[in-house]
Parts: sequence; structure tokens; C-alpha cells
Amino acid sequence: MKKLAVCIFLWVMMLPAGLKAEDFLGAPVIPGGKTTLQTEARLELTATVSHDQAVEFYQKALEGYQDIKFRDWKDATYIEDDGSLKWHSITISKQDAEGANIVIVKDNWTWIIGTLILRYVGVFVVLLLLLVGMIISGAIISRFFKEEPQASA
Repeated sequence: MKKLAVCIFLWVMMLPAGLKAEDFLGAPVIPGGKTTLQTEARLELTATVSHDQAVEFYQKALEGYQDIKFRDWKDATYIEDDGSLKWHSITISKQDAEGANIVIVKDNWTWIIGTLILRYVGVFVVLLLLLVGMIISGAIISRFFKEEPQASA
């Protein structure tokens, strides 16, 4: 029995750190953070680390993913997944003095469908502007090169 317990303990200790870490929808969560709000689609927590330490944690934890983009804004660092992960974004606030305020948001269909509709409508707006430009330029050119009627003899 002791041998089995020792083997299980050693096996657990050999697991990579990412597999033992806490996560929300597959997104890593900083250990030791205090959860302030948790729903099916959102996790808000306050970590005891600074903003820079939180960003460093997420850069290391997410370095193997291809579709992750880090955006450094004035008030926060925004980490966005443009791939097919279950979570959409992680926002790390820069304003909190007692620790980093971290918000992880689930990918939702409202965002996905809204983006697709915006792109779909945008294509037709661009095509409409091109059509108007071609009509105006055609009218100008046709007036400039207007044919004069020939007199019959």
C-alpha cells in the first residue's frame, strides 16, 4: 500500500505545472487569487501579484498557443484568443494598487454573430461606394468625350 501511495505521489509531482494549475474554461488562473465574481461565462478575481507579474504569468502560460494576442492599453492589458478556445479574453487592470484585477470572459455567440454581420454589411457598403464612384466618374468622362452629331450630306 505504501509503495502505491509513493508511486502516485511521484506521478503527481512529475505532472507539468500547467496541468496542476487552476483554470477557467481552459484559461489559466493565477494561483492564490481571490474570486470576486464567477458565473458560467465570466470570472473576476483579484490577484496578490502586480500587473506586470500577472502579464508575465500569462505570457508564460499561453506561449504555446498560436492565436493569442496581447494588447497593451492605457488602463489594462487585454489578452484575446482569435482561435477556437472556450474563452474569449483576459483583461488585466493596471489601476488597482492592492493587486491585479483579472477578468476572464467566455466566448459567446453574440460576439461571433455580430462580427460576422458587421463584416457582411461592410463588404456591401464598400461595393456600394465603388459603384457610386464608378457612376460619377463615368458621367464626368462621358461629358468630357461627348460625341458631336455628324451632319448628313
